[in-house]
Amino acid sequence: MNTNSNSYTIIYASVMVVIVAFLLAFVNSSLREAQDKNVELSTKEQILSALNVKDVADAEAEFKNLQIKDMLMGEDGTLTEYTGAFATAYEKEAKEKNNFHVFVANVDGQTKYVFPVYGAGLWGAIWGYVALDADKDTVYGVYFSHASETPGLGAEIATDAFQGQFPGKKTTKDGEVALAVVKNGKVADATVEVDGISGGTITSNGVDAMLKNCLGNYKAFLQQADESAEAVGEAPVEEIVEEVVNENNEEK
Repeated sequence: MNTNSNSYTIIYASVMVVIVAFLLAFVNSSLREAQDKNVELSTKEQILSALNVKDVADAEAEFKNLQIKDMLMGEDGTLTEYTGAFATAYEKEAKEKNNFHVFVANVDGQTKYVFPVYGAGLWGAIWGYVALDADKDTVYGVYFSHASETPGLGAEIATDAFQGQFPGKKTTKDGEVALAVVKNGKVADATVEVDGISGGTITSNGVDAMLKNCLGNYKAFLQQADESAEAVGEAPVEEIVEEVVNENNEEK
């Protein structure tokens, strides 16, 4: 074949494209399990961070140590244990499967509930987790992150300075989700509001909308009296989960 002909060039290029595509597909397939595992570990680290457990060497071990259970909220606000593969895309879970995850943890003998939140900032996706005390109303801790917010401005939602304002705040007021991020320096109700980021108004508004929209999905659960917290006291999460499931089965 004439190596200087157009036909040779086209055939050579086509063969190379097929070979490279095959190699890329093979590498992607080979690494998929490791990639998925890394995403799972990162998600668990973020959940732990909302529980004020940070910079852990082994997220899997810490998850077991805190007896964290992945639960799903029903329409009536009751919880049932999630038995599927560990989920990481909670917005997709909610929209496509109507699955609203709640993580139940035991921190120093106290029950904590962790809720995934997700929304949009100025330039892209923002997400995080909100941990509540056993009363289902008092914030225990939060974690927020972003895809592409502006460094020094909107990206500040990922800092301890911003997130540190949330512990101790109340989630609801008059039966509605009231936890809010307001314009910097304009806090009117310190029980439910925190200062937004100076110069990062749109991202701050995004966090505010994210909290209200996502936590609003859990209103049926948040409004339930915490019947188990006082009853179980120092009981392990396994017992709490079993009790909740048994109560739900009895009601059915």
